[in-house]
Amino acid sequence: MKTTTSIDDKDEPPGGGTSLTGAAKTKHFVNPPFGERLSNQVLDGRRSEESALVQRALNVTPGSFPHNKFKIIPKSKPPFVISKRTRQFRRLFFSNVPDSQWNDWHWQVKNRIRDIQTLTKIIRLSPEEIEAILDHKNPLPFSITPYYASILDPADVNQAVRRTVIISNNEYHITPSEAEDPLSEDNDSPVPGIVHRYPDRVLFLVTGFCAVYCRYCTRSRIVGDVRKMHHISPQYWENAISYIRQHPEVRDVLLSGGDPLTISDSKLEWLISQVRRIPHVEVIRIGTKVPVVLPQRITKQLVEMLHKYHPLWMSIHFSHPDELTPETAEACRRLADAGIPLGSQTVLLKGVNDRVETMTRLNQGLMKIRVRPYYLYQCDPVRGTSHFRTTVEKGLEIIAGLRGFTSGYAVPSFVVDAPGGGGKIPLLPEYVAGRSGDNLLLRNYEGNIYMYPDPEGSIGDPLADCLVAEERQLL
Repeated sequence: MKTTTSIDDKDEPPGGGTSLTGAAKTKHFVNPPFGERLSNQVLDGRRSEESALVQRALNVTPGSFPHNKFKIIPKSKPPFVISKRTRQFRRLFFSNVPDSQWNDWHWQVKNRIRDIQTLTKIIRLSPEEIEAILDHKNPLPFSITPYYASILDPADVNQAVRRTVIISNNEYHITPSEAEDPLSEDNDSPVPGIVHRYPDRVLFLVTGFCAVYCRYCTRSRIVGDVRKMHHISPQYWENAISYIRQHPEVRDVLLSGGDPLTISDSKLEWLISQVRRIPHVEVIRIGTKVPVVLPQRITKQLVEMLHKYHPLWMSIHFSHPDELTPETAEACRRLADAGIPLGSQTVLLKGVNDRVETMTRLNQGLMKIRVRPYYLYQCDPVRGTSHFRTTVEKGLEIIAGLRGFTSGYAVPSFVVDAPGGGGKIPLLPEYVAGRSGDNLLLRNYEGNIYMYPDPEGSIGDPLADCLVAEERQLL
């Protein structure tokens, strides 16, 4: 018997292609996975696995998840903004695709750029990029949504956002300090999909699928890999939710992955509703890059659904001011209008955003679209990412260059996620200059010294600092 589904439940065509209806039919790219040299038999198997994976991420059969009656979502789609730059890009490469399809996030996902043949039609690849692509052997796959491709510079190999998504030969250089799981998330995983490191909160990895794969991904060991990734299934999610239910100390649940917003509305609502029903869970958070790489996903139906499950917060992964497009601004406006507090999590990347001027533009731009800069992360020592990693001093320099020169809301916390599972450790520039009798000497953003009365304090006391240093050595 045929099942009636909503727009969120459309089937995924084999190989990631799609067809247009009526007079708008055009040829679309159906190519092997990016950079692979495989036999036809192996290739067909891989493509079949990936198609099934995408279908699981995008689709849901009503009744397949327990204890839930699925709501059929209306097929009407509100208009979505399309920037001038994106329209110019579409005229060149997707001239036969109407606005209604371009703004359909399913179409964007199904038409991701995943092979060198398609990429070379859009971008002039350098010899080094071509070599890296053809030799691609890392587990982290390649994909770029057509929308995100529209903000890439087709000629400049050093463009910041281009470097974050195009494969480089530097990925094959592994330093001794790098690891597949540098944060030891697997060691803090009591059940598949749950990372319980901090006392009152858990990380819930709900999917391994992303619309775009960042080349510095902390979870490159699992995302996009059909052999390792956690498949979306009732049993997988039920086991993780059962763990949360059995641990009353957990008051905060962060949904991450992969990207939770690549899941269909029906599945996502089922998941959020189950977590929200747990009495001791006070806050639900979602970690995502979708508003940046797939803003069309932020539909009216999605935000109306999310609005029902407050308090719900969202952390969005921004990397560079070039990502602050009219489309992304519209996506963030819809989320903020739904009462969802938005924060930005940015990874400090060499040659991408490691300048005070760049980070100032990014953070001030984020505030204009109602996103609060939350974390600036030191790049994790993941295998093959040394070319992205700056010194810790560079991060402190950027924070010092922001503090006092822009509003405090635009200054994120600079953190190092300690290798081995130590968790996030915040770092600050040295603002305590010492002591003068009963006064603490403080250095302001201009480098000037000011005295603050602190007669009973010991911060800034050289003797106290020596005792602290000796204690650390004993530990």
